[in-house]
Amino acid sequence: MGSTLRTGRTRSRATALAACAAALAALTAVPAQAHEPERRVPHWELKDTGTPETRFRGLAAVSRTTAWVAGTGGTVLRTTDAGATWRNVSPPGAGELQFRDVEAFDARRAVVLAIGEGEASRVYRTDDGGATWTESFRNTDPKAFYDCLAFFDHRHGLAMSDPVDGKFRILSTGDGGRTWKVLPDRGMPAAQEGEAGFAASGQCLVTSGPKDVWLATGGAARARVLHSTDRGRTWTATDTPLPAGDPARGVFALAFRDRTRALAVGGDYRPDQPSPRAGARTADGGRTWRPATAPPPAYRSGVAWLPHSRTAALAVGPTGTDLTTDGGRTWRTVDTGSYDTVDCTPDHGCWAAGEKGRVARLEH
Repeated sequence: MGSTLRTGRTRSRATALAACAAALAALTAVPAQAHEPERRVPHWELKDTGTPETRFRGLAAVSRTTAWVAGTGGTVLRTTDAGATWRNVSPPGAGELQFRDVEAFDARRAVVLAIGEGEASRVYRTDDGGATWTESFRNTDPKAFYDCLAFFDHRHGLAMSDPVDGKFRILSTGDGGRTWKVLPDRGMPAAQEGEAGFAASGQCLVTSGPKDVWLATGGAARARVLHSTDRGRTWTATDTPLPAGDPARGVFALAFRDRTRALAVGGDYRPDQPSPRAGARTADGGRTWRPATAPPPAYRSGVAWLPHSRTAALAVGPTGTDLTTDGGRTWRTVDTGSYDTVDCTPDHGCWAAGEKGRVARLEH
């Protein structure tokens, strides 16, 4: 499911494929000459959230009309009218928390993750569109720091923490996030010195299918992706060609189109540092990763496949949005606005979110 769960499709597959093809054609079209009719090229259209002080790194796109965002100051917003209006549905008393991930099953049910050391890492769940929340997990281990959430279906999901006693810690739920338990770490390979996840976009832990999950890392000598085929009980680790060797470098986001083909983006998040080799791809489920021949030109923290496309995806970061139409081999910048995370839905609803309360939807 990647970083969000979706419910149903509102168009037939044939209609969806046709619409996607039209959108891709517009994105890659040569700009119209002055004497030609104006072309409507897909672009990010900002939606006023009324929260310019908030940075939204958590995003759950449910459909073209419904989306959730979560961010600083314990803020959670929800829209059900394509971003025309936003309802502040933040959990009471969460003003000191930093929400970095949100997973939504639909317009009413969602799970949010607060990050930080010790008790700052928490999980909340709502079943009524954010009218009420239940705190379903509070970390009590001062050595743990949770970064990301991901769900396989409406019941089964995982959360991941930076290494505790030399291994990444995995939290598991089998009831939709109402209760959680720490999984045994016997099947987790040892972490590298300084290795951790990046709570930058809610995309450092992603799933595909009923049991496969991948975890992205950085901060160490090698930027790695860890893969589990049994819902987080045993893992294998693979090196990637993304920048490494510094606490600010690594893999920041993953997007799996299916169980075998995926994209990885990242780099160095410091604005004064270059990020060569900021993109990679795999065609074998993450066993091997190949660098992009023309990668994103700068650090990117979020990535998502365009709906019903086998080759097109968007990557976002503080300096812009990049598009690939060849499965991650080459990327080109199509927008220079600042976004931290991106998510798309089967009914062609692509959303992005980031600093200064910025939330946008891809308009055609």
